[in-house]
Amino acid sequence: MALGGAPSPAMAAIDLQAMIDAAEDGAVLALEAATYAGPIVIDKPITIDGGGHAVIDAGGKGTVVTIKADGANIYGLRLTNSGHSHDDIDAGLRIVEGKYNVVRDNIIENCLFGIDIQQGNNNIVKRNHISSKDETLGLRGDAIRLWYSFDNKVTENEIRNSRDFVVWYSANNLLADNHVENGRYGIHFMYSKYNLIEGNSFRNNSVGIFLMYSDDVVVRKNFVYHAHGAAGMGIGMKETSNTDVTDNEILYSGTGLYLDVSPFQPETTNRIYRNTVAYSRIGVLFLNDWKNNIFKDNKFIDNIRQVSVNEFAGATRHIWEGNYWDDYEGFDQDGDGIGDKPYAPKVYADRVWMDTPSAAFFLGTPLLSLVDFMERLAPFTEPLLMLTDARPRFESEFEPATHLEQKMESQGDEAGTLRIDPFGLDNPKVGHAD
Repeated sequence: MALGGAPSPAMAAIDLQAMIDAAEDGAVLALEAATYAGPIVIDKPITIDGGGHAVIDAGGKGTVVTIKADGANIYGLRLTNSGHSHDDIDAGLRIVEGKYNVVRDNIIENCLFGIDIQQGNNNIVKRNHISSKDETLGLRGDAIRLWYSFDNKVTENEIRNSRDFVVWYSANNLLADNHVENGRYGIHFMYSKYNLIEGNSFRNNSVGIFLMYSDDVVVRKNFVYHAHGAAGMGIGMKETSNTDVTDNEILYSGTGLYLDVSPFQPETTNRIYRNTVAYSRIGVLFLNDWKNNIFKDNKFIDNIRQVSVNEFAGATRHIWEGNYWDDYEGFDQDGDGIGDKPYAPKVYADRVWMDTPSAAFFLGTPLLSLVDFMERLAPFTEPLLMLTDARPRFESEFEPATHLEQKMESQGDEAGTLRIDPFGLDNPKVGHAD
């Protein structure tokens, strides 16, 4: 049924809550182009279809739409003017302990937080456009927030000018094909296992993807561009284990890949395969002398420093194999695509800022470059071996060996299957229904 009327500046906001209260389970409220009063609470399985023109305006108070039901559908609405409270997490839309709800094709604007899911499972959040209030970055709210929520699909959302996209204490969620721009953290995980992050793009954020204490996560086919600032990084991990970071592209960032005490769990690894890290200050940065990360079939191109450790130590306790390094100084006389000698860079003047991090201010400057040249010409200290890649790629285009390795692993190990495609994304029918 069609409800409401033509929008008019003189018309008072329509009481949508009364319509919801009067609706029966399964009802469809097809709203006409008008402004409806918020905040509203949906406590039954109904559909509200805004047709792309209806507006729900909370008037600067609380959360615009709260869902406390299973099986509700929210389509085609413009949600605006939430409250300003960080303590209350005033949002455009909140799901509280709800399951099987669908929130799609909405515009959420001038709302402190965007979509907040608290203990909600099996929900779909798709094709929403989200922005926060016009505040400085630290005072904005998070665009999407999952807290203790499982088996949700968050896909194809457009996020701009919000603070973070956070996933806390949540597992088995699919985050795919979202675009995040002009924020702080593109996606920030804490204590969240078994999640899949695929095909997202992150532009002009401080950090692209960061995993904290979040094991068994798959991060693949994402694009990170211009992760800027003093702490800017494309993909980072802190005390995170058994993670697959594959087929990502990280460009023009402060640090491409950042690892802090990862992997953390004994006898585990992180597998970092087929990524491109280019035009960044540092390609891979380790906070400390650690081990058990596996780097294979990656491309490191035009980074000021390819690999570094935030103390005077090398990265020799990790596995480096078959990567392309654009600063490789060798030949391929037999034409097999593999360099004839290992890639084994040594650290000379860089030890200045590795020992004294504040000296990194001079990284890439003529001054430090001159000191580095003089050290190489006539070393007055023993250089540090940073890493050894025994089979460096000679050309930037090659057939990755890890494709075959992962296929064999997935066929012989159920855990491997989970890591590689836990949500069946290789099946185009999964996760892309309207």
